[in-house]
Amino acid sequence: MVANQFNMDISVIIPLYNEEESLVKLYEWIERVMTKNNFSFEVIFVNDGSTDNSWKVIEDLKQNSQHVKGIKFRNNYGKSPALYCGFKAAQGDVVITMDADLQDSPDEIPELYRMIIDENYDLVSGWKKKRLDSKLTKNLPSKLYNATARKVTGLKLHDMNCGLKAYRVDVVKNIEVYGEMHRYIPYLAKNAGFKRIGEKVVEHRKREFGETKFGMNRFVNGYLDLITLWFLSKFGKKPMHFFGLYGSLMFVLGFFAVLVVGANKLYALLSHVRAPLVTESPYFYLALLAMILGTLLFLTGFIGELISRNSPERNNYLIEKEI
Repeated sequence: MVANQFNMDISVIIPLYNEEESLVKLYEWIERVMTKNNFSFEVIFVNDGSTDNSWKVIEDLKQNSQHVKGIKFRNNYGKSPALYCGFKAAQGDVVITMDADLQDSPDEIPELYRMIIDENYDLVSGWKKKRLDSKLTKNLPSKLYNATARKVTGLKLHDMNCGLKAYRVDVVKNIEVYGEMHRYIPYLAKNAGFKRIGEKVVEHRKREFGETKFGMNRFVNGYLDLITLWFLSKFGKKPMHFFGLYGSLMFVLGFFAVLVVGANKLYALLSHVRAPLVTESPYFYLALLAMILGTLLFLTGFIGELISRNSPERNNYLIEKEI
């Protein structure tokens, strides 16, 4: 468990890429909400390699407010690395993530904070129930994506990819967000042992400045990442359970298929019936292929098991308390 020695209520983490127009308005809105509710807070802007004046705006904000912090990437690495670095720097008891484009409302922060502190949630994910995006290019693909994610992860969240989320600080300090896995932070939290995951309907606002930085390829990448996470959570530390099982089944099926082909040939010889050569039967080659693939899968599982056993992460278990 991570102890917060700074006794700060909230850390707001804002990943951004070329959002110079919205940053001042967003920060002033956050500051009003925090002041009104007497929260101690910090706002961590993570500049993900912006090519506009976003970093200059952040520096100006820092000059005028002790609550502002900034992290600047040399290159555009993506949202997951930005969140990872923000999580590392966060000092608040509750961590709020939100996008920089003003489509997430800071007015949601007090209720998100209350759900973490008073209702004892580990993570609360926003649900943009009424979306203002294009139905064809955003809403429909998003619904299909979230339906699949619910089925695979077992989490009954309607909007897994919503940028507005609240976390108990223990959660962000004990999960690793990499690649493009920011879409599945609730699933990462669940796999790390944080089971109290809730949802809150939040306002979805129209983008005021610029254009979206995400294209349709995010849905394809999202499905690929989902498959990766599911496989790693199921078989990451026991690869032989997957490859060994299916490799063995395929080998056995191929072996018996070869026996059947051979038995048919033997029966034809004993019955003095002219039969084609074994090698002329397509089933013979299919059976051999199944045996070869089965052997390769088994060996893949064996090699994966060796790698897993020698990995420095093989005994990386998350400990909640020690006495």
